[in-house]
Amino acid sequence: MRRVLLSLAVLFTATSVFAEDAPSTVPAEPAGMKVLFNGKDLEGWDGDPLLWSVKDGVIHGETTPENAAKGNTFLIWKGGKVKDFDLRITFRCNATNNSGIQYRSKHITEGKVGNNWVVRGYQHELRNEVKFPNTSGFIYDEGGKRGRICLVGEVATWEPTGKKVLRSDLIDEKAFEKLFKLDDWNDVAIIGQGNRVRHYLNGQLILDFTDNDPNLALTEGVIAVQLHAGKPMWTEFKSIRLHQAPAGSL
Repeated sequence: MRRVLLSLAVLFTATSVFAEDAPSTVPAEPAGMKVLFNGKDLEGWDGDPLLWSVKDGVIHGETTPENAAKGNTFLIWKGGKVKDFDLRITFRCNATNNSGIQYRSKHITEGKVGNNWVVRGYQHELRNEVKFPNTSGFIYDEGGKRGRICLVGEVATWEPTGKKVLRSDLIDEKAFEKLFKLDDWNDVAIIGQGNRVRHYLNGQLILDFTDNDPNLALTEGVIAVQLHAGKPMWTEFKSIRLHQAPAGSL
């Protein structure tokens, strides 16, 4: 009985800490945010020139039957590896396929890869859909084995023994339908602090995840955006800003 009570106390404490520590609305942008996209060309980025371009002042990625992606392919920011950070980005895409924002990820240049721009690691899923669980915002293990690491609405951890969901009520499907702008631009904020990441959509917290598996947790890596293999698709990005912070300061 004492062991059960202690376990419940630990769970309650962890849940309380998450609930109190994560603001439900996105924090104000830190001073000194760096603009990663100049609105004119892809200077500072690297991707397949047949698939990525700048149109009407935004980054435009598109696959067609004539120019298909040979496996998932990415446009990679060349600014180097990022540790603790606050990333803001505005996106839109069509509904034929999904896209993503990679962070704390690795550019894979050796082994069996389908193209020169393969990235693996944490992915903020991007979709033009509102029905759970296939929505924008969940964390996907791109190129890994964990699949959907943390779903929209969840406060969760990943322990050496697997995933633990502490809460799943940050947002429900009905509220998400109102929050997400179908066929339009949506604002994303991703905040990474140590082994913890938070995703915000249009100003609202939609997930809070802490990776406690020392063999799998990612604490630094590259930033990139995705074009998915398969059905022809397009995705666009603008207003990309980044703040890199000293460890533990966000």
